[in-house]
Amino acid sequence: MAVSVRVLIPAKIAESSQTTQYTATNVSAIIDKFTATNYSGSAAVLSVNLVTSFDNAGDQNLIVKTKTLLPSETYTFPELVGQVLAPSGAISTLAGTATAINIRASGREVS
Repeated sequence: MAVSVRVLIPAKIAESSQTTQYTATNVSAIIDKFTATNYSGSAAVLSVNLVTSFDNAGDQNLIVKTKTLLPSETYTFPELVGQVLAPSGAISTLAGTATAINIRASGREVS
């Protein structure tokens, strides 16, 4: 068994449509850190799904629903830390606004 520390989601702007941000391809993944920063001047929301293989993002795998981030707020999502994705599992996000929230995630891949 090999464990590799990885950036799971490089820093990017979260989209306002449901978007798969990371897929555990041929590995299991452990989320160590997931950070979101609202860089806009208004409150903004972000939802996060942890999707199992052969499933789609939906209420059945919603972990964080419409977390409100105030202007300039950074949130580290303790709800996601330590969560494990089985092979082909994914992190999917949905931002309420297309130009408000930066996200980044890091963790470990186990093969």
